[in-house]
Amino acid sequence: MAATVLKNLHDTDRATSLVRIHWWLSVQTLVILLGSLNRLGPWALGYVAANQFLRWVDFHNMLTLPLIGVTALYLLKKELEKGEMQGRRSLHLPLNLIFICGLYLFAVSYGSHETTNYLHIRFCSDGAVNDLCRIIIFNDDEFSHWLFFAGFALLNGALMLLQALFPWPRRLSRSDIALLTGNALFVALGIFANLGFEEIGLDLFVVLGLALLAGGLLWRRSNQPLLIYYTIAYGAGLMATVVYRSLSY
Repeated sequence: MAATVLKNLHDTDRATSLVRIHWWLSVQTLVILLGSLNRLGPWALGYVAANQFLRWVDFHNMLTLPLIGVTALYLLKKELEKGEMQGRRSLHLPLNLIFICGLYLFAVSYGSHETTNYLHIRFCSDGAVNDLCRIIIFNDDEFSHWLFFAGFALLNGALMLLQALFPWPRRLSRSDIALLTGNALFVALGIFANLGFEEIGLDLFVVLGLALLAGGLLWRRSNQPLLIYYTIAYGAGLMATVVYRSLSY
């Protein structure tokens, strides 16, 4: 009798953890929506302070929104780790280190990009007319992007591998799959907006690599919430980009 009660409590806790996984993925969707409103809305173009060091759009893109996003990713990671490990225990520490390195690079990239992007737009709109603008433009268009995609790949790759290391033990319901798909499609839309309408560079290879990793892990470990989420997000984003660009040329 006691064993049955304990098992039921354990199952309830695991079910609750899946609910929290949906919540943390929904936070990522919310960040994407708020980020779009922040970039497109004229209400964010005012200056944060009298010295005009940043506009509100730059401030929120650098601090508010990424902070919400990475906090949700960390809580998602902790939720995955509540499961029963099924794999080599020695992999857990390296995956945590990869996540931390990705988090650092991700944060540094936002600090570099948003500041230099603001300076680029305001003072160097005519291009690299002097050494100062050349440096600002390089940090805005090149270096900050390298940091971002390195951090992005490490963060999300670590989460996928942690999902494989701590697999979800039960079948997903139709409502669970619908929620995962809905949240994933918002990520796919963001990927399509980036790849479909802007010059393609390193971002294509990063998204393609993550899509292959997600699909490969899902093929080996089916029924895993995060692997389904990432496979749909990156797969749909890439497919939409290919179709759109094929029709455009």
